[in-house]
Amino acid sequence: MTARLTLVWAREPLPADGPSVFLAGPTPRSADVPSWRPDAVAELDTRWPGPTPLTVLLPESREGSRAADYDDQFAWEMSARAAATAILYWIPRDLRTLPGFTTNVEFGQDVTTGRAVLGAPPDCPNPERNRYLIHLARHHGVPVSDTLAGTVTAALAIVAAGRGEQAG
Repeated sequence: MTARLTLVWAREPLPADGPSVFLAGPTPRSADVPSWRPDAVAELDTRWPGPTPLTVLLPESREGSRAADYDDQFAWEMSARAAATAILYWIPRDLRTLPGFTTNVEFGQDVTTGRAVLGAPPDCPNPERNRYLIHLARHHGVPVSDTLAGTVTAALAIVAAGRGEQAG
């Protein structure tokens, strides 16, 4: 990763300004389930044109530990999504390991903000469980992609539009 990205992890102070992307979607609940977020960060790092650093807001703990107080995690996530220039939803739904039930609610809250994008891989274990969200997104004109790279590109287009720029 380069200095073009600033990573802000769950419950860390949010930056006052600058372009940002919140990485929304299911979070692993056990150490044996890998997070999808490192791949998203790598894609953002590859595609972010700069020159201003992009802040990536990650609702996972820096050290991998769970929040001791759910209220703190909830408050941070609500504030971070509200502050984000773009909200990237990636939902590799697996009802056994990454069910994404909270993600469903959050997407419903963000679908009309003009800042959300939705990614749902067709080869995840339970892609049929994303059909409604895809339909909802399209109904509201939210960009939809079936690849992480495409989802990142759509999120960065929102960031660029918010800054009065063309996407890189």
